[in-house]
Amino acid sequence: MKGIHSPIAGVVYPLAQRATEYFANDAWVDATVGQILRETAQRHPERIAFICDDVSLTFAELDDTSERLGAALLEMGLNTGDRAIFQLGTSLQTVIVLMACFKAGIVPVCSLPQHREVEIGQLANKASARGYFVQADFGRDDLVAFARGMLAQSSTLKHLIVVRGALAGLANVDSLIADMPLNLARKRLARVKLGSEDVLSFQLSGGTTGTPKIIPRFHAEYLGHSRDLAKLYQVDEHSKVIWSLPLLHNAGQLYALLPPLLFGMTTVLMSRVDIPLMLDLIERHQVTHALSIGPVAPQLLAYQEVKKHDLRSLKMFATMSRSEILEAHLNVPCSNLYGLTEGLLFGAAPDAPQFVRHQTQGTSGCVFDELRLLDPDSEQPVGPGQMGELCFRGPATLNGYFDDPAANHGAFTSDGFYRSGDMMTAHVIEGVTHYTFEGRLRDNVNRGGEKIGCEEVESFVCRHPAIADAKLVAMPDPIYGEKGCIFIIPRTGAVLPDLKGLSEFLVGQGLAKFKSPERIELIDVFPVTKVGKLDKPALKRVLAERMALEEVRAS
Repeated sequence: MKGIHSPIAGVVYPLAQRATEYFANDAWVDATVGQILRETAQRHPERIAFICDDVSLTFAELDDTSERLGAALLEMGLNTGDRAIFQLGTSLQTVIVLMACFKAGIVPVCSLPQHREVEIGQLANKASARGYFVQADFGRDDLVAFARGMLAQSSTLKHLIVVRGALAGLANVDSLIADMPLNLARKRLARVKLGSEDVLSFQLSGGTTGTPKIIPRFHAEYLGHSRDLAKLYQVDEHSKVIWSLPLLHNAGQLYALLPPLLFGMTTVLMSRVDIPLMLDLIERHQVTHALSIGPVAPQLLAYQEVKKHDLRSLKMFATMSRSEILEAHLNVPCSNLYGLTEGLLFGAAPDAPQFVRHQTQGTSGCVFDELRLLDPDSEQPVGPGQMGELCFRGPATLNGYFDDPAANHGAFTSDGFYRSGDMMTAHVIEGVTHYTFEGRLRDNVNRGGEKIGCEEVESFVCRHPAIADAKLVAMPDPIYGEKGCIFIIPRTGAVLPDLKGLSEFLVGQGLAKFKSPERIELIDVFPVTKVGKLDKPALKRVLAERMALEEVRAS
């Protein structure tokens, strides 16, 4: 099972020496995701693997349907090693499609339904994607019509497959499954050459520019990463996890998608965030673990009827920040977390000391991760208690962005540690080092877990004929953590758009709507540092002063 059986040009694979080491110390799992699913389905065929919208899927059902779909995709013309754009929400059908692709060796490009011409065009071109999965009933937009338009523009996209819907002339998942006998499917997939070191999926990095950076994830390391994270949170075969955010996210797959396969436990999926429903589902299904990387925790804090719900089954709730406030609100152990798609996740166990859960982001679940806090300029370790840039290397760490030598050039330290761009401080508690997030070096807005590159948005805003220049900064938001505020220098005599007009302009240019700024501030000239560079911290101070003045006036 070890080895690279279906190599993909442009992928930076781990060095053979490190692969040998990670297999030897069990940091990597020597299996493919498809193999793990088949084995779990044999042990627990009737056990429920996933629940969504009051419909459940047993391990046997998931194994059988994904076998049939995986074989059908190969028969229709997709090949092992091909990449496929994914614009799917969180549903049981998404689980089946992902598992089918994992078995067939078709590599999902984990985009979002909210992405538009800019993002999908760049991703399809960068990944040379041939397949395109699109959900017919997601939101109010016609994603199928959009996908058809993208196919017409692309030189690589060939196969459009519709999920949760049937349209004349287009392949759809239900028909593909129905038309493929299970016995033939198993024979077809048995011929697939796939090893544990092959690429599993293409995840996306939240960068500072508009060019998508693609992160290859591999079967062996992803399974090991998910297993270690689950153990950190004390998830086992008796646990039940709930997940209400995009399943295509790195966190969604590591926390909610793979643990059922690894442990034989159940994940409850929600197709959208609905706080009363979430609490009802926790009570109804006796959920033990909940995690949020987005706006779930702030919405929970705003919900005043928590006491109506029986949450005694819930052992922990992990969130990006403010865990001490959430714990008091829910009366459930809560902890902060931290994660990068480049291969590092921090967390804390439900019974960890209160300081660890509330005042730090925890630590890695993998004992073989090497973590350093370095001075960003000199790469020298900082002193005890001092803030430094978190740099790391380990079994799940990015080896290099896909087909992107320029991005790889500045992504690592001189001795091969990935540079997170995040500033941390370290705290040794009971002999274990835990880390507290202090801020970012890189220029982006973290809107509910979605990283918005400031440079990308600025370049699109500056296309507007009324705008001479623009700079985007993060502003605090009680629900999403951060939103984007755009500082604008208008052109003389021009009529500036309001927020709605600016958003419509940006979406019309092909930018995803969630990247649109949510506040506009006018300014005559941008502040600069002593060496003449743009001073964004000064812009943030200007914004904070204006927002504070608004609060005073409002009160």
